[in-house]
Amino acid sequence: MKEKIGNDAGCVWKVLDADRTPKSVKELKRATKLTDKEVYAAIGWLAREEKLAFQQEEDDLFISLA
Repeated sequence: MKEKIGNDAGCVWKVLDADRTPKSVKELKRATKLTDKEVYAAIGWLAREEKLAFQQEEDDLFISLA
């Protein structure tokens, strides 16, 4: 399971690194084709490593590389 989350974190990283613009969780799901649980686990993994920055805009959470 840990390896899967690490691989998913790599997918999320690649999407965020591609154009360096903040993405919503919905955009990350669409770009990575991961499920809700997989995306949130990957975000948690990268957040724990202090690799992400978060911006809250109204009801949307935007994520970018730190």
